[in-house]
Amino acid sequence: MKLKTRPIEPQGKIKNLTGHTRVVGVIGDPVEHSRSPQMHNAAFAKAGLDYVYVPFHVRPDDLADAIAGFKAINVVGINVTLPHKQAVIPFLTSISREAELIGAVNTLSFNEGGIHGDNTDAPGVLRALEESGNMSVPVDEGVIVLGAGGAARAVVVALALAGVASITIANRTVGKAISLAEEMGQKTDVTMHGIGLTDTRLPDAVHQSALLVNTATTSMDVNHPLLISADWLQPNTIVYDIVYTPPVTPLMQAAAEQGCQILGGIGMLVHQGAIAFEKWTSVTPCTETMHQAL
Repeated sequence: MKLKTRPIEPQGKIKNLTGHTRVVGVIGDPVEHSRSPQMHNAAFAKAGLDYVYVPFHVRPDDLADAIAGFKAINVVGINVTLPHKQAVIPFLTSISREAELIGAVNTLSFNEGGIHGDNTDAPGVLRALEESGNMSVPVDEGVIVLGAGGAARAVVVALALAGVASITIANRTVGKAISLAEEMGQKTDVTMHGIGLTDTRLPDAVHQSALLVNTATTSMDVNHPLLISADWLQPNTIVYDIVYTPPVTPLMQAAAEQGCQILGGIGMLVHQGAIAFEKWTSVTPCTETMHQAL
């Protein structure tokens, strides 16, 4: 009987693991969908580092045991995805300013002093903008953020720490937008407003903004109506959709037709991973390799 085999991914040969190989990984429930293993293992190979990145399926009831186990076996670092980003915080020795503001952790670093938690999503947002050439955070102008979930929290914190003048958060459930704006406004001292997607003030807010960031996952559905009208956008507005599937979302396509600069979510995905890579290894990875692996 012939066994069916899966082709090896194009990032390279099967790694020769030894007792010297350092281990990092990602935890989630589920975790099978994560694209981080391809991205990180390709970057480790490119850098010539004896590291391996492994996905670990950890259920909520097993989280405490998993964290203790990782520390016991000298795992170097762990990325954290849903549903553990908030639940993991009580098990940590310290957390970064970004993680504290966002209220969630996506990167753990294990060391002799304990377990440190970071959130690399916020700086990943800014690095992706910087990498894109002539795009940058419009410090002296208003910004629109669509959505009020976990990704929006990271984006709002990133923009606030970058020094934007004001942020308008627009969400289908207006109460969530108002709550997030009030919370983050108090934490960062940046002027923030929460409004609904049907609010009559939204068209003017979009028209006057230099940057619009979409965090709503409806962008993944090519048949879903746009959350805003593309006619509200100005040609010089930067439209940044952090959704990375599809690579060009309907919002990005509509914005491009209006003459806007557009940016997709792959850059954020790469750079949040690159920042974690740096924290674990003290080496700057090749982000082009990480892009190609994705």
